[in-house]
Amino acid sequence: MKIALIGATGFVGSAILPELLSRGHQVTVLARTPAKLAPQTGLTVVQADVLDTAQVAQAVAGHDAVISAYNPGWSEPKIHDLFLQGSQAITAGTKAAGVKRLLVVGGAGSLYVAPGLQLVDTPEFPAAYKQGALAAREALNQLKGESTLDWSFVSPPIGLAPGERSGQYRLGGDDLLPGQGDQPAGISVADLAVAIVDEIEQPRHLQRRFTVAN
Repeated sequence: MKIALIGATGFVGSAILPELLSRGHQVTVLARTPAKLAPQTGLTVVQADVLDTAQVAQAVAGHDAVISAYNPGWSEPKIHDLFLQGSQAITAGTKAAGVKRLLVVGGAGSLYVAPGLQLVDTPEFPAAYKQGALAAREALNQLKGESTLDWSFVSPPIGLAPGERSGQYRLGGDDLLPGQGDQPAGISVADLAVAIVDEIEQPRHLQRRFTVAN
């Protein structure tokens, strides 16, 4: 397939890129600074500002799917507003380009830990991640009103970390998946990438959110 990838230099995106390439997909990366990405077989890098709908539309036109792992950075003081601005531009640009398939990587904050209670609203939720998590939840809510795109939204578990690629994972819906004993469920970023590319190749969560964990 021909896939447009946003956020390829970030934590999750940098794991998605090699997973896509290893499966033989043609990948176009949208980057503000293309020089950050080394040339690879199957990879095209285009300079684009993902906060600009027109630039997104031009860059993703002609692709089979768009994967967005966009995150302005947890240390970015305006993370809430920039996350939403980027999410909206990516959605609008994908639609304007006539691409039907969009997969968005969000956070764990909007997963339910009890009936009517999402993780981001619990007292224990870390303040450093709250604004980004609130923005990701709002982006998910906006996607839920989107009827023309074949969108999916993936929420990783709490314990998203570096680690080996096992190729194994559990799937869930809107609830936080349980871990072992008192420990929250986790997944390596490499296995999250496996789940994301699997969803692109064989869609099982069209117009809904899903979660994964090892």
